[in-house]
Amino acid sequence: MQMLLQILSIPTAAILLVILTFIIFLSPLLLNLAEKLQQNKWGSKKLPPGPKPLPIIGNLHMLFGKHPNRSLEALATKYGPIMSLKLGQVPAVVVSSSEVAQLFLKTHDIVFANRPKLQLAEIIPYARKGFIFTDYGDYWRHVRKLCAMQFLSASKIEMFGPLRNKELGVLVNTLKKASNSGDVVDLSELIDEVVANIADTMILGGSKDDKFDTTGIIFEAMHSAGAFNLGDYFPILGLFDLQGLQRTTKKAFQLADEVMEKIINDHQQPSSAKSPNHNKDLIDILLSHMNQSMEDSHDHHEQRLIGRTNIKAIAMDMTAAAYDTSKSTFEWGMSELLKNPTTMKKLQKEIEDLVGINRQVEEEDLDKLPYLDMVVKEILRLHPPVPFLLPHESSEDVTINGYFIEKNTRILVNVWQ
Repeated sequence: MQMLLQILSIPTAAILLVILTFIIFLSPLLLNLAEKLQQNKWGSKKLPPGPKPLPIIGNLHMLFGKHPNRSLEALATKYGPIMSLKLGQVPAVVVSSSEVAQLFLKTHDIVFANRPKLQLAEIIPYARKGFIFTDYGDYWRHVRKLCAMQFLSASKIEMFGPLRNKELGVLVNTLKKASNSGDVVDLSELIDEVVANIADTMILGGSKDDKFDTTGIIFEAMHSAGAFNLGDYFPILGLFDLQGLQRTTKKAFQLADEVMEKIINDHQQPSSAKSPNHNKDLIDILLSHMNQSMEDSHDHHEQRLIGRTNIKAIAMDMTAAAYDTSKSTFEWGMSELLKNPTTMKKLQKEIEDLVGINRQVEEEDLDKLPYLDMVVKEILRLHPPVPFLLPHESSEDVTINGYFIEKNTRILVNVWQ
């Protein structure tokens, strides 16, 4: 009893120091033991090559810094397009070529269709009822088919063409006025407004409220759920919320849920009835399928329905994806053109020769502007909206290009080249 009291009287910092010292000295031995156990486990199976992991953190430090995609691309030149990493306690494989990416995402797409279970996504009531954080299955296929056929079809995208032309026209006129008066403008802020207005109208029906920054609130909530979280790589740390991300994410999603409730209620009000010529937004489409069973469900024992929480999750996923990727591409595109005046002049000349200077470039003009097409592709190559695709996770053991990849391995596709 006396010994126990003496132990309890030791300062917490001292105890932590002893534990940390023990871990530092013991970790190399544990790492060597883990490597031997892994070699015994897989026997003669060939694992992907990769840099030697550090004790405890593995290769996690390689994802830190401003450009982890470029760091991993440099490592891929040494270890190849299929490279293994150890991210904390999580085995991972980095894919760094389009040919190999096809093997993972097309040839063996079913094996790698699942998403890793991120801790922050798990604490949100309906985060896994959309399609970004949802596992592959009947529900995921149904939602993807619904969005692809009724919202992202070529005809539907064309219907919203006048909206995009209108918003871009407003942007051009604003820049003209600023140029004529010699005013300084924040181009990022103007682009942000254009993208937000288009996303609001196409996805949320243009629901605007002075109380809410609708698109920004939804984006922040989704960004919080997908933020880098130590608990995803060291599960024990998830119990302590050392980064405060759980509190931040819950708060962000509470506000986003309030926004989504108002938007759905507005759509359901009889006073919000729209004219027959109105282009249905995503909320309209999802509400028309509310409480309907999935057409292609293979589970006859459980009937899956599209409910209110599903509508919120799907709309939030689409809003976050549309807002961030479009905004980022716009900003990088203008930045690169300003840094490369020769390219800017060639592009201006092409537009003057093929479209003229007396009218705005329309979407139907794009096929006649090959140099613009090349410029956009180069911008996307240099600055992809997401340098890494959303992570995938293997649902079973599989061999690709002669390399064995075990079940529950996280797959990171590096699209930057």
